[in-house]
Amino acid sequence: MSIPELGYRAGQFFQKKTEKRSKRNVLSGAKDWCEIFRRSLDASLSNKSCFTIPAGYLKEFQQYTTFSFFTFQIDVDKPIDWHLDISSGKKFPLIFSKDIDIRSDKYGSAKVVWEINRLQFLLPIAIKYRGSKDKRDLQLFTDILQSWIAGNSYLLGVNWYSNIEVNIRLIVWYYCWQVLFTMEEVRNNKDFVSFATDIWLPAIYEHCVYSYANPSKYSSANNHLIAEYSGLFIASCCWDFNASKKWRAYAAKGLEKQIQAQHSPNGINKEEAAEYIQFITDFFLLPFSVGRQHNYIFSGEYENRLKAIFEYIYALMDIKKGYCKYGDEDDGKVLITSADPHSNNFFSLLASASVILKDNRFKSFAGGDFDLKNWLLWGENGRKIFDALKTDRRLRPSSLYDEGHFIFRKEDTSTPVREIYLHFDAAPLGFLSIAAHGHADALSIALHLDGIPFITDVGTYTYHTEEQWRNYFVSTLAHNTVCIDYKNQALHAGPTMWLNHYKVTVEKIHKDENIEAVAASHNGYLRSGCKHTRKVSFFRNEDKFLIEDHIAVFKGEHEIVLPWHLSPGIEVLKVSDNAYELRSEACDRFCTLICDIPLNTVSGQTDPVLGWYSPSFMQKTPTRALIGTIKNKGLKEIIIKSTININ
Repeated sequence: MSIPELGYRAGQFFQKKTEKRSKRNVLSGAKDWCEIFRRSLDASLSNKSCFTIPAGYLKEFQQYTTFSFFTFQIDVDKPIDWHLDISSGKKFPLIFSKDIDIRSDKYGSAKVVWEINRLQFLLPIAIKYRGSKDKRDLQLFTDILQSWIAGNSYLLGVNWYSNIEVNIRLIVWYYCWQVLFTMEEVRNNKDFVSFATDIWLPAIYEHCVYSYANPSKYSSANNHLIAEYSGLFIASCCWDFNASKKWRAYAAKGLEKQIQAQHSPNGINKEEAAEYIQFITDFFLLPFSVGRQHNYIFSGEYENRLKAIFEYIYALMDIKKGYCKYGDEDDGKVLITSADPHSNNFFSLLASASVILKDNRFKSFAGGDFDLKNWLLWGENGRKIFDALKTDRRLRPSSLYDEGHFIFRKEDTSTPVREIYLHFDAAPLGFLSIAAHGHADALSIALHLDGIPFITDVGTYTYHTEEQWRNYFVSTLAHNTVCIDYKNQALHAGPTMWLNHYKVTVEKIHKDENIEAVAASHNGYLRSGCKHTRKVSFFRNEDKFLIEDHIAVFKGEHEIVLPWHLSPGIEVLKVSDNAYELRSEACDRFCTLICDIPLNTVSGQTDPVLGWYSPSFMQKTPTRALIGTIKNKGLKEIIIKSTININ
């Protein structure tokens, strides 16, 4: 930890002590709620067009009563215990928030509690009321929000622990406010106006104060910091508190800086967590849209980096809009604008890209769906731009990024389009000194055929609970790369903390009409006396991959482990001790994996853990893994060649 960060952490410690001792009333900073409400309402009415929602969008939510997340559901029309972990039955205490232990199982999973307390189901309820005009829907919205505010006094309880959660609520509340107060029925509803003025608006102010006073810095300045700027910017555009202009300038400056700092020039997010890309991109996209609605225009550099992010998303997706799930994933979304809990937000982002950039490639690939989220962002004018773009499906080439993400791709002109997709990960471990959401997956690969995963990244499953499983899913052994002595390529020091980061070096990139090849190495095993180099070659005319692993041994005896993790549902036919045929009922093609060393099949093993897959957060299922092992026995170099023939 650097000296400046030590100073920052010390400041946090003393701030915590002061907050706990004083229990200050932050509401003293804003006194005239009626005047603030009036000014804020005027700002909402200036953007009425985006929130005059067409009937077609409203129908989807007319039966909305259930909020689904992870493996759970809650009935939104029943009382909610805001501090209960419904996965374990344990409950977080109603004490000073920053004293609460969220990094163990003591009170259960904070992640589960927070998912409910983001209050994302309030927006579907507001949209439902907009369609139904049924006062019972508006009363349900009021009751839920009033219950939350009453049960979560400022700085008390786990829901004031994390600033990202505070800011997601701010963003959700912004869209709820806009959807409701652009309705004449709501503006004329004295009871609701009184509730909004006397109860909701002060809670919004408390959230803004907390957001500004508790920034994530140094090793914590990852997607959390982006969310904090995003929530505060959006809030300060809508609600005209005395400090709003200062907050907006501060947040806008932070967003401008972080969109550059946390993405490469090619738009690749440095957290090294693929699913997080859609989550993080919304934290930049929503302020971009809200800014336009409130006459604030971000810089050209900001828009250009957004464009680069969209281009990377376009390259990362396979033809069925799947992707290699490198790094952490937790199903996080900023807004819920679909009744389908499994809706693909990457589709929505590409539709936004179509509108912003007026580029039909994104519309054509995303399938031509201008969803409700995009209506809330761009309104009728955005819909007209989108509809005017012609669909023109183009074949995408391989995308070989110097930053370390190499997407080998071959698409053809058949109907439907067929695709060979292999992702080779030669990127850094993650972002900043703790690489919180990275996995030890240097030089790992994933193979999809016609949008069906065959050789796969195994996912995430959990963060702070079930330590054994967290340790497995982030481990080198759980990825399709060489693992030496069953050790990780870096030191896993905590659920979201890596130390002794490895360095990946891209040795060579070759590309011609028939052969594409990348060679890369990492130094994660130098402390054990070894170095791993992998070369991936794609022979396009033969539909074949050659994967060559070179392990240089400088000292000692070592066990070299080469795992191949297969997606659930992949059927395995053993052709010989070192050759397996891999098939899927969902795909009319298959592949044959041939390896220099014998392979053994493992599935659902628990001691030690091996042969598991997590399709979604807090979900896991057994799957097959083909495991090859070899010892160097005094040799200074081990070379393992593996061939994947696609038929």
